[in-house]
Amino acid sequence: MSNYAYVNGGKVERVLVIEQDVIDTGLFGEPSQFVQTSYNTRGGIHYGQDGQPDGGIALRANYAGIGDTYDAVNDVFYAPKPDPDWTISAPDWIWKAPTT
Repeated sequence: MSNYAYVNGGKVERVLVIEQDVIDTGLFGEPSQFVQTSYNTRGGIHYGQDGQPDGGIALRANYAGIGDTYDAVNDVFYAPKPDPDWTISAPDWIWKAPTT
C-alpha cells in the first residue's frame, strides 16, 4: 500500500493509504487527481523508521496533508502559508519567517 493525496485545484482534499489498482477503479475519485506522497518525507529529506535521515528519495518535498498545496510545476507539496510575510523555496518547501 502507498500514500496518495487527492488533489483538486492544487489543494489536497484527502490523503489515503491505498493501492494503485483501487485508485484506477475510480471509486474514490478521478484517478488522475491522485498524487503519491511519502509519509517519511519532510523538508526535502527522507527519514527512516528511526527518525533519522536515511538517504532515501524525498518524494515531493513533504508529506501531503489536508489543505496543503500541490505545486504541479515543481512537483512538491507544502503547507498553507502561516503569515503574509513568510517565504518558501526549494529544496525544503517549508515556510520561513522573515528575519530582521
